[in-house]
Amino acid sequence: MVFTLNARARLTPTHTFTVMSLGKAARSLVNPLRGVLRPFSPALNRSYAAVAEARAVLENELNGIRAAGTWKAERIITSKQGPQINVDGSRSSILNFCANNYLGLSSHPEVVQAGIEALQKYGAGLSSVRFICGTQDLHKNLEQKLAEFHEREDCILYASCFDANAGLFEVLLGPDDAVLSDELNHASIIDGIRLCRAQRLRYKHMDLGDLEKKLQESQSSRMRLIVTDGVFSMDGDVAPLPGICDLAEQYGAMVFIDECHATGFLGSRGRGTDELLGVMDRVHIINSTLGKALGGAAGGYTVGPKPLIDLLRQRSRPYLFSNSLPPPVVGCSTRAVELLLASNEIAQSMTAKTMRFRNKMTQAGFTISGSAHPICPVMLGDARLASVMADDMLKLGVYVIGFSYPVVPKGKARIRVQISAAHTDEDIDHCVDAFIQTGRKHGVIS
Repeated sequence: MVFTLNARARLTPTHTFTVMSLGKAARSLVNPLRGVLRPFSPALNRSYAAVAEARAVLENELNGIRAAGTWKAERIITSKQGPQINVDGSRSSILNFCANNYLGLSSHPEVVQAGIEALQKYGAGLSSVRFICGTQDLHKNLEQKLAEFHEREDCILYASCFDANAGLFEVLLGPDDAVLSDELNHASIIDGIRLCRAQRLRYKHMDLGDLEKKLQESQSSRMRLIVTDGVFSMDGDVAPLPGICDLAEQYGAMVFIDECHATGFLGSRGRGTDELLGVMDRVHIINSTLGKALGGAAGGYTVGPKPLIDLLRQRSRPYLFSNSLPPPVVGCSTRAVELLLASNEIAQSMTAKTMRFRNKMTQAGFTISGSAHPICPVMLGDARLASVMADDMLKLGVYVIGFSYPVVPKGKARIRVQISAAHTDEDIDHCVDAFIQTGRKHGVIS
């Protein structure tokens, strides 16, 4: 009912009741707002000031990253992973030369089909950690196959190799022990070692002389563990495992290697760095990933002595407090491992493709770090140059990414190229031609 009141208007009882009801309703709406409309309390003012100050600090940090040319933008891919991909904003397919898809298995038909079948049979996930109700027969089957692949006693799965590295050292090493780590080990190894209470010694990158000094310094320790990447991901250089194993045996130490950038394609059967260098029986513990050559989905693992694996199941925090790997991921990874157990053909195809790229780039005048590994860092030095060149390469149909601090040391910026078994010779030649054109534009080569 709508009213128009004036000085001569008279209200009937019904009208009076309606107006009183409207008044009460208005008051009920206003009362809750009184506290909101009052001046802020001092405590609330301080809280908002703290948030504003934090925002200013964060924005200043972000502006510094942009100014340094080290801002890491995320390009959006609109297709499956492979040697050719679709990138948002590009009109045609792009050659991808920066994925860890070393064997081209990320979109392999058999690997994809295995994931579909696992999804249909076992569901999307377990909604549980392993020890409660999160272990299916397919998890145990994959662990058995990975142990067989690496010729080790047992295996334990993790959500990632970062988790595997975070969960190992704290369990294995105590305050009476010592860990000797290469100075350029992966960030996940460094973080994992920080969690343990052992004496921590860092030796110079791949320097056996310095490693021996550290072994001599730590001779009073109960146990000693030498820790190294098998392949160092930013430079593509391979750890001197024979010399490391010699020193370990001389001084009574154990050897651990992270094989994320070696599993599946280094060595005659793709077993990794230890097979490549003939020390499979002298390396004691291996951590690696399912997220690169072995299907590229997700997941990591530790293989080694059964008592160690049993202890990790009881005490490794990332294992105990993280959900089980989803069945589709396990299905895909299992099929990838089966393919490698059945044949080494894919792994053996990597060498010729890698050397084709390295040789052509070197002949063109570029500096390529590492040796004979599919990780081929094109060294540029300047962070902004690496970023701009990568953008120009995308315009020429080649997807690569510039790497700079803090991913690599300051002054060591590069474009990291990664060769895949799925690349053709024509793909590689096109990539080299794009580098030559871009390098001349920016004065990197003449």
